[in-house]
Amino acid sequence: MKISALRVAATLALTLTQPAVAADNDYPRRPVTIVVPSSPAGSTDIVARLLGEQLTKGLGQPVIVENRPGASGNIGTEYVARAPADGYTLLLQYSGYHVGNPALFKDIRWKPADFAPVALVMRAPHVIAVSGKLPVNSLAELIAYAKKDNRGLFYASSGNGSIQHIAGEMFGSAAGVPMTHVPYKGAGPVVADLISGQVDMFITTPPSVISQVRAGKLKALAYAGSMRNPSMPEVPTTAQAGLAGYEVESWFAVFAPAKTPRPVIDKLADQLRKIVASDGYRKQMDEQGAFAAFMGPDELGQFVDQELATWARVIRDSNVTTQ
Repeated sequence: MKISALRVAATLALTLTQPAVAADNDYPRRPVTIVVPSSPAGSTDIVARLLGEQLTKGLGQPVIVENRPGASGNIGTEYVARAPADGYTLLLQYSGYHVGNPALFKDIRWKPADFAPVALVMRAPHVIAVSGKLPVNSLAELIAYAKKDNRGLFYASSGNGSIQHIAGEMFGSAAGVPMTHVPYKGAGPVVADLISGQVDMFITTPPSVISQVRAGKLKALAYAGSMRNPSMPEVPTTAQAGLAGYEVESWFAVFAPAKTPRPVIDKLADQLRKIVASDGYRKQMDEQGAFAAFMGPDELGQFVDQELATWARVIRDSNVTTQ
């Protein structure tokens, strides 16, 4: 009787675990949502829609992009952190929110540990963009303009504590220029006001502004990376423009709620790896002024830990607050 009971228990346990395994293998069986914690038309939104289109083909189910902006990315990020860990709600996250917000917000209602890393999909050193109405055509002219009569610059960001906010304060310190911060709820509204001349400057990832630069409505004065961007070869680096040592980079990655089954994570990561390696995606990133880059779940997890420490130090040293 004892042996029979053990056999029954073992058979029952195996039977109970089979549906979960089958569910992971059959993923996805319904539409998947990618949440973007910022407004439409910004870099995160642009990348999410490119990925969503390709993931729809690779996964065989619709992949829907849903914008949930507000509170410097915390609303959308918290939404995904609280979502079921089943792979049907994902986060396309911007590095400024993921590794900056934990150091900036005391009352934040999510933490990096609430997420399972899936894949890094893009890196983008920032570009210094100004209104086409501003009477400057180079970084040196911008700095001289700002210093004249202590005029200063009104610079925009996608929210208090964002990397654009930090980048603006770092620029003011490096260039010796008075800066006034004007926060917005996402990059889309910033670009509209930058074009109209309501604000002077926006230091952001190229996808947010490159189409308007090419249309002549904005001016790209310098690229805050170590080398020129092939999509904007005429734009000098900050070092070449006379502001050596000033570099700012963002990255974008896909995350799932913590405890999402590893087979689901791996399936998503494999699909994203194929997308990032494709000529089509790389061409699209080039056109947006960004770089296609890939890290899998484990490498991304280690990278996030390093970035959390780095940006905590940068934020502390820059004295940026969310007020």
